[in-house]
Amino acid sequence: MQDSMYSALFGALSNEHRLNSITNNLANVNTTGYKKDELAFKDTFIMFAHDQIMEPVATVRSKKLFPEPIHIAKPRLAVSKTDFSQGSLKVTGGPLDVALHGEGFFKVQTPDGEYVTRNGHFRQTADGTLVTEQGWPVLGTGGPITLPANAKVTIDDAGQVFNGNEVVGQLQVVTYENLDVLEKRGRNLFQPRPGANAAEIPAEGTTVAQGFLETSNVEVVTEMVNMIEAQRQFEAYTKVMQSTDTLDKDAIQRVAKAKA
Repeated sequence: MQDSMYSALFGALSNEHRLNSITNNLANVNTTGYKKDELAFKDTFIMFAHDQIMEPVATVRSKKLFPEPIHIAKPRLAVSKTDFSQGSLKVTGGPLDVALHGEGFFKVQTPDGEYVTRNGHFRQTADGTLVTEQGWPVLGTGGPITLPANAKVTIDDAGQVFNGNEVVGQLQVVTYENLDVLEKRGRNLFQPRPGANAAEIPAEGTTVAQGFLETSNVEVVTEMVNMIEAQRQFEAYTKVMQSTDTLDKDAIQRVAKAKA
């Protein structure tokens, strides 16, 4: 099989994966605090033995000792990462709606362990516990935050939670030295990859805004353009595979006729 078939196949598969990523971004354009995924590509070159010698060799001969380098390109996915850029803030006026401005994350306790999230759409349970939309406790510096019944909640820029003039909790806002260690765990939650050296640090410089929610950082127009581009690339790679298949069949028929 010709190398063009393999190159086109890997290119088509890569663009199919890219389309899946773009579709997921567009599906979450209205998800509070959602962070889009981005993919990048590169050409992985197969090098021949003589390609390793890139510089001319000093010799008394007038002709070059080695032919010109020849590479065969194989498209591959190079990087798949989450874009943690800031989303815009939307006014809601809800006393338990909070948004982060900066590189911080809220910490929540789930049955599977502790996670971090940018979704600050919280609510209060019957026993006063501050929880996420899914009912998971929001963690403060001293554990889950509990609010008194009928509390008049105010939250300052530093994340302190007040009932009137009384401090009832402190939102635990954390970040990481390298956000690339975080991976999505579903339901807008993040957790460091297993085995990653990911130490939590205080999110200094991050401010908390009460009565706001952070919108998704997905730009619809950009994603639609990327989708059209990926679709056209997929179609182009498909045509290359069809052309290669036609050439292979034609070659096989010619050889068969020659031997007949």
